[in-house]
Amino acid sequence: MAARPLIGITACNRPFGEEAAQVVIDRYMEAAVRHADAAALLIPARPDLMRAGEAAARIDGLLLTGSPSNVGPALYGDADGKGPFDPARDEMSLALIAAMIDLGKPVFGICRGFQEINVAFGGTLDRGLGDPGRPLVHHAPDGVPIDAMFAHGHDVTLAPDGVLARALGREALTVNSVHFQGVKRLGEGLAVEARAPDGVIEAVSAAPNGAHILAVQWHPEWQADRDASSRGFFGIMGRMLRGEPIGGDRLKEGA
Repeated sequence: MAARPLIGITACNRPFGEEAAQVVIDRYMEAAVRHADAAALLIPARPDLMRAGEAAARIDGLLLTGSPSNVGPALYGDADGKGPFDPARDEMSLALIAAMIDLGKPVFGICRGFQEINVAFGGTLDRGLGDPGRPLVHHAPDGVPIDAMFAHGHDVTLAPDGVLARALGREALTVNSVHFQGVKRLGEGLAVEARAPDGVIEAVSAAPNGAHILAVQWHPEWQADRDASSRGFFGIMGRMLRGEPIGGDRLKEGA
């Protein structure tokens, strides 16, 4: 039996009683393993103990996960912001993105991971997307159960010439919306793959140095077994990990 590709999955620093823990929510790992047909390696957010390049050299692709923590605002030129923050996760993720691009290997982002990619490419973040009174509120009200939180959603329109539209054969998707932050200024070299009805960018792609980048603001890992387009996202991941062709001219070098 041929070995499956190995995808690295970023962990977060979380308290565990009086100690610290490296945490990856199971659904990220489960969706990648099942629907991308990959093996997984969890990468600790401990840049004080290991270098990003040590992990990048051993994996076939990288998945930057979502997290309750926010990207540190100083990384995109803002003086303040609302936490919680995870500076070690920021440092490791940005170093991993750079290392993977240097090696020409694919990088995928979900929610916080999507935002990390935008910041890595020189973009900025809008921290008010969950504020009440917006035409479209991008997060459920505080205090609702997790099922209700992920039931909060909206449609997105896919870019007609984009990777997602071509690979999924769709013009639009209905996605969950569980984020207070999102793209303010798009990072240089990133192409828009999807937008919400209020114009907020919801997915991006790029191919610097042949390193295919694909990231979404929503959470396709949430109950992926029940949603064909979510499984389709991880199917794209699996093909990219294997170097197989998929739809979308933007995956060509320099597109």
